[in-house]
This record gives sequence, structure tokens and C-alpha cells, in this order.
Amino acid sequence: MRLRVRGLRLPLHHESSDIIKAAAIRIEQPVEIVGGLILVRKSVDARRNEVYFTYTVEIELPDHINIKPEILDSPDISIQTRTEPVILKSGNRPLPWSPVICGLGPAGLFAALCLARSGYKPVVIEQGQDIDRRVPAVENFWQGGEFNPYSNAQFGEGGAGTFSDGKLTTRSGDERVNYVLQTMVNYGADEEILYLKKPHVGTDIIRQVVKGIRREIIELGGEVYFDARLTDLSINQTGIKCIIINNRMELPGSLLVLAVGHSARPLYQLLYDKGVKMLPKAFAIGVRIEHPQEFIDQLQYGQYAGHEQLGAADYHLTWQDTLTGRALYTFCMCPGGYVIAASSEPGQVVTNGMSYLARNSGVANSALVVTVTPADWDYSTLGGVQLQQFLESKAFAMGGSSYHAPAQRVEDFLNKRISDDFEDGLASYKPGVAAANLWDILPYDTAGVLERGLKYWNRKMPGFIHPQAVLTAIETRTSAPLRIERNREMVSVNVPNLYPCGEGAGYAGGIVSAAVDGLKIAEKIICTYRLPDNKLTIVDSGVTDARKLTDTQTQPL
Repeated sequence: MRLRVRGLRLPLHHESSDIIKAAAIRIEQPVEIVGGLILVRKSVDARRNEVYFTYTVEIELPDHINIKPEILDSPDISIQTRTEPVILKSGNRPLPWSPVICGLGPAGLFAALCLARSGYKPVVIEQGQDIDRRVPAVENFWQGGEFNPYSNAQFGEGGAGTFSDGKLTTRSGDERVNYVLQTMVNYGADEEILYLKKPHVGTDIIRQVVKGIRREIIELGGEVYFDARLTDLSINQTGIKCIIINNRMELPGSLLVLAVGHSARPLYQLLYDKGVKMLPKAFAIGVRIEHPQEFIDQLQYGQYAGHEQLGAADYHLTWQDTLTGRALYTFCMCPGGYVIAASSEPGQVVTNGMSYLARNSGVANSALVVTVTPADWDYSTLGGVQLQQFLESKAFAMGGSSYHAPAQRVEDFLNKRISDDFEDGLASYKPGVAAANLWDILPYDTAGVLERGLKYWNRKMPGFIHPQAVLTAIETRTSAPLRIERNREMVSVNVPNLYPCGEGAGYAGGIVSAAVDGLKIAEKIICTYRLPDNKLTIVDSGVTDARKLTDTQTQPL
């Protein structure tokens, strides 16, 4: 018999054997009869001026053991039944050619992996570079080097997650989440991501994971091509007839999975021009805030700050502005991380947050973002994209037209004055920051909500308006500004062989949810189509065949 036991509280200093003892006490049984222990969830409870770890575990008991009915009736105790894995059966609809997946972020990567494991030999095209070329190129840009509009912090192998904190949190209860996390563990992530409430792999580790998954896809007969941009589509009444790569190579389009991420603006325009049905959607815009990590640790853990079992503390804050009806919230909080340049178009500045596994930069950063809705751009399909572009171009100009980002101390922002200097070093953005009044960059409503929200949070969390705290602009890529409409079969509502997928299509928000969406798409394809009749292969000097890459190890900064 397997029981799930929830809500076990243990002090910071404890052994793994103490968890088993606590579970045994909870079910009123001797510890000797408790078999294997599986950690299901581990989190930090920092309430009531004390800090504890709380656990949910599963334990094995002999079948003949009788547990008191009142214990089994407790909401913290439940009997676990074993479920058999679902075996996907191929459908009957003909599939003339290998399925094509556009984009090798989490959604495209896991769609390709699932299809490859079922024998569908997918072909993946990615406009950016593989990780071993991409990472040095992006780091060179951060040091003032050349910007590449096709391969950058947004585009390339692994998607935007390649330069991120590597957070794997999701509110989804989908069983596919475990599939995603276990796959990551199989390729180098720590096993703790399987049970931590706020799992995190770090940008350095996620790069290794992505490369490992890509290798498996190829070993199973799939193909992966870099430097391969989807530049045109031929669509008729039956769907996509063919796709064009790099403006010159044509591929038959029997099935296309569009997993391009939320920054694929040229492709959004192409789809709009081709009549693919899309809807504008809400997202959020704002800035990045940086605090000393030590201050955040003290704020969250008090006297326990710095404890070796706790690591760098995070936070999540929300506030509803009654004057405008807009919400202000923290997004993509990166303990011990960096604010990075995440531009994807020339002449524009975009910020994002990134952490390595160790989270040891000494600086905590988070996006502070305010909701915007289609009403702000008169419900125009591409209006959200245009708002992003306008703000990012404005930030570029105010940063000196050199990819430096406009920045301002929090105290100066509240007083609407330009900061004199950033000598204490909290502004981590590279290639650098330029002093500016962020009230001149942000929409006035947004700046007002940010001002009032900062004051509110400072009352709730004294010191949040920290003398060293810095705001860096601009954060605009919180989620896709539109949704590519799809039906219950996860196919475009008006292009029968187009599968919009993941964050760029407006159906996910983060690494795990995008990966799960990719799995759902792949499963629909498998259950609908038989194995492909013909395998696609790209023969073109303008693309990079992943099978021919020399495998190297990219080192972090």
C-alpha cells in the first residue's frame, strides 16, 4: 500500500531519516514498517517568525497494515493507486511527409522529442544558432559586440529559456509536468526539481539539458537545422501547401507545428498577411528592479538569512490599482541573478532576468510589470506588437542608441529626477546603463501604477524602496501579445495542418507550460496521423545540420 502524506514540518537542521519518522508518527505506525520514501514536494515555510521545511511524501507500507479510518479520512493522507502509462496509438490519416516543427524552444523541443520517440522522425527548423555558437555570440553582444537579429537572447536553441533563471514553476496539474521534469533530470538537471515547490535549474544547466534532448531526437531519426528561418508560407483551402526557408528553399507542408516563441514578430506579420486567424491578448509591461540579495534574504528569512540550507530568497508580489483598474505584479524573479539585454530586433532595448544554478551574484532582480489590454490599442490584432516595438525603440534612444538601457534609482523614480550615478554597482545590465527619467519612457498610466505600487509594497515590506535599488527599462516580453486561434484538436481554426504551439502562440507562459503544450500537440498529431510516408531532408548550404556540429561545452560567464 502506498500512502501520500502531506504537511510534514521539520526544522532547518534535519536528516532524511527524520522525514520517515515524521511520516510514521503522522499515520501512527512504527517507523520500522515504513518502506521506500519518495519526496513529492519540498517547500520553505517562513511564516510565524520561524523557518521550516514542509514536505509531502509517499511511503510504502505492507498491504496487511491497518490504518485507523480517521487517519485515512484526514485531508493530509491519501491512498495512492498505481496508474499504467498511456500508450499512444497512431491514427489513420495519411501523412505524406515528416512533420515540420518551427522553433526549438521548450514547446518545439518537447513536441519533437515526443514525435521522435513515437517514430515520426520530425524535422525541426530553428532560425537561431545552436547553443555552442549562440551563447558566446550573445555574451559578446553583452560586452558591446555585434547584435544578431536572428540569433540572440530570444532566438536560438532552447529559446528564451537558454538565457533565463531556468525556473520550472507552473500552476498546471497536468501529469505531463512530471514527464518534462523527469526528462530534464535524465539529461543533467538535479533530481530535486522533481519535488521542490519552486524548482530551478539555472541557465547553465538548462543549456546542457537542451543539447541532450536534441541529440536524442537526432538519434531517433529526427533532424534539426539551425540558421533556418521560416520566411514564407503557401496556403490554399486545404492548408499549408509548402513553406519557404531563408527565402530560397521550399519544403512540402503536410504538417507544420509553429512553436516560435513570443518574440517572432516577422512571423506574426506573415501569418496576419496570409489570413491566419489571430486575436490580440493582454500582456504586461514595466521595468526590472534590483536589490541586494542579502536584503531580500533578511526580508524573507529574518534571523535565518544566509542559512546554508535555504539559498537565495525570492519573492512574489501583486497589487491592484483602484485608480486605473490595472494590476502590478512581480514577474520572473531571479535570486542572485543578472538583468540582461534581451533585444530581438535592431535599434530596440529589452530587459530580462537570468540566474545561474548557484544564484550567487549577490543581487536579486525581478520584473515589475503592469497589465495592458487590447483596449489600449483599439483591439488591433498586431497592436500589442506595435506597442512593444514603440517602447523598445524609445528605450534604445534614451539609452544612447548603443543598446545601453535607461536606468534610475527607485528613490529617484519616485521623485521624478534623473539619478546622479550607479556607483554602488547594483545595475547589472550589460553592455551598460544610462541615467534617464523612466517617467519619460513608460506610458503615464503605467508609471503611475508603478509609483503607487512601490509605495504600497514598501509599507507592507519596509525597505523595499531601498537606497541601492535600481530600475532598468524596459520589460515588454512577459507573454505573447496575441493568440493564434486553434480548435479542440489544437489545429488552427482556418488552416487545417497548422498547429500553433506554446508561448508564441499564446497558449503557455514559461518553460514547463510551453513544454507541456508541445507534448499535447505531439500527442494530437500521433493520434491523428499514421507514420509519415516520406522523410524530409534539407540540403542547403545556408542552414546548419545539427548532425554535423562539433559538440563543445559552453562555459558560463
